[in-house]
This record gives sequence, structure tokens and C-alpha cells, in this order.
Amino acid sequence: MPTGLKFKKKVILPDAVYNDALVAKFINQVMLNGKKSVAQKIVYGAFDIIKEQTKKEPLDVFKLAIQNVSPTLEVKPKRVGGATYQVPMEVKGNRKLSLAMKWIIASSRNKKGKAMKNRLAEELIEASENRGNSVKKKENMHKMAEANRAFAHFAS
Repeated sequence: MPTGLKFKKKVILPDAVYNDALVAKFINQVMLNGKKSVAQKIVYGAFDIIKEQTKKEPLDVFKLAIQNVSPTLEVKPKRVGGATYQVPMEVKGNRKLSLAMKWIIASSRNKKGKAMKNRLAEELIEASENRGNSVKKKENMHKMAEANRAFAHFAS
């Protein structure tokens, strides 16, 4: 790739119901095979369930869940000499959000037996209360980064 070319970041427009760009990005992550209307029904259905169960504003629960699942450290493999080390590195802003969203969606997809909107609502509520599979995944990543702290000097 030639140097000097800058990557233009695509601007995601806010969603129609909550007028929030984060919700629109979440809908895009939930979407499979380009079926955005199905993804919107799932996310908005999950938000309705959250409102019924918690009696709180679903957008606040959603943002708290994303904040609780967002990792601060991750490990990246780095090859030094002949060995590959797991080097802990800080996670930057947009990657934090995308990892949190991916983990919440993946853990709700792995649950079986209920409709997707129910599983997603359940996972968002659990994540906002600092429990659930997606929070466990974040904690595991932090533990791994802490265990490999000795290799932090390889980070560049």
C-alpha cells in the first residue's frame, strides 16, 4: 500500500428509535446476511424486554453493559528471536467498543433455547450487573495480560 494515503473512517448514522450511533453500530454487528430489519427487531425487542424486567431506561442499561464488558488490556503475539511471546497491550477506543459488542453478541448467540431477543436482553442485563459470559471473557483477557506482564517490555 502506498504511503501517504489516509483511510477514511465511515460515519455511522444514529438509529431511528434512540437516535444513538452506538445502538446503530450494535444493530450492524447483530445483523447477519445483510438483514438489517431482522437485526433491528432483535435489538429493539431486547430493549423492550430490558425495560420490562429492570424498569430502567434500556439505553442506560445498554451503555453500562458495553462499559462493563470493554477491556482495557489485551495480549498480542510478538515474535522475538525464535520465540513468540504474548505481550500485554492497552486496547484503544474503537477496538474496546467493537470487542465488547462482539463478546455480548457471541455469548448471547451461544445460549440456546430462547429467542435471540430474549437471550440478548438477558446478556445485556447480566453485563450491566457485572456478571455473565461476556464479562467473564473480559476478566479472562485481563488475567492473561496480567500473567504475561513480564513480557510488557517487548511492546513497541
